[in-house]
Amino acid sequence: MISLEPIGIIHSPFTEVEGMPIQPAGAKGVQGTVEVYGRFVDGLCDLDGFSHIILLYHFHRSREWSLKVRPFMDPSERGLFATRAPNRPNPIGISVVRLDGIEGGTLSISDVDILDGTPLLDIKPYVPEFDNVDSCRTGWLEEARKGVRGTRSDERFR
Repeated sequence: MISLEPIGIIHSPFTEVEGMPIQPAGAKGVQGTVEVYGRFVDGLCDLDGFSHIILLYHFHRSREWSLKVRPFMDPSERGLFATRAPNRPNPIGISVVRLDGIEGGTLSISDVDILDGTPLLDIKPYVPEFDNVDSCRTGWLEEARKGVRGTRSDERFR
């Protein structure tokens, strides 16, 4: 058995899944906050030197999952693990967001594509030399990924 304890909660302007950006690239300028619970605040030491952070979170509204899904950016059915669909066997999300500031246990962030009230599981600094891959393949998303900025979520993963 694996047990995860949330370390905080993510706040954003998105109270409903429908109409949300589907990735941070489509959420440019959208502001939010991360409230880190008191007993974890000391772990924020030195994080203010990073411009971007990686948030790992629990898709708390995720329900039934299927190994085949129709993703937002493609009309074809795809294998779940070849997508970023939120309904998963282990509903864990990941977003790279801009860190605008830290005050106590509150992080001000931008480029937020996360539902308000989402439980935060972990924070990691984004480091281009660690996280950026120079040449990679993007499979079925090769052409579709160009439309990410304008794509919004709908009811399909309620």
